[in-house]
Amino acid sequence: MPSKREPRRYWLMKTEPSEFGIDDLIALSNKTEPWDGVRNYQARNMMRDEMKKGDRVFFYHSNCETPGIVGIVRVVKEGYPDPTAFDPKDKHYDPKSDPENPRWYLVDVKYERKLKRTITLSDLKDKAAYLEGLALVRRGNRLSVMPVDERHWEYILSLE
Repeated sequence: MPSKREPRRYWLMKTEPSEFGIDDLIALSNKTEPWDGVRNYQARNMMRDEMKKGDRVFFYHSNCETPGIVGIVRVVKEGYPDPTAFDPKDKHYDPKSDPENPRWYLVDVKYERKLKRTITLSDLKDKAAYLEGLALVRRGNRLSVMPVDERHWEYILSLE
């Protein structure tokens, strides 16, 4: 008897385009990349425990002139230990992370498409009444990985 797949979930993942933007992902031959370097336990837990293959993700550019959602990617490999944590030469190295008991995890994402336009953080805050509960528009939110309700996902796409 085939197992039932959990319903698809939706996410938002932030990245700084000066470090790794959507155009960098597009330029890769297989358009797939490990989402490494996350060093927040709540975001780590989501990638390790909740993100599933097939989940869709808003690709969000942060810490730039116009922060906002620029594209959509899909989770193609579920959570596994982040190897950058074990490499002393990597900027994401964590000397307290042990390969036998990893502290940090990541998922692999694959490019699906760019949005027709950037849906800016300002656009989203202007629509906060429709996006109640969306962590991104909550004051003081700093998470780089966050869940997105399906109703918010659909609404945000309607702003394209």
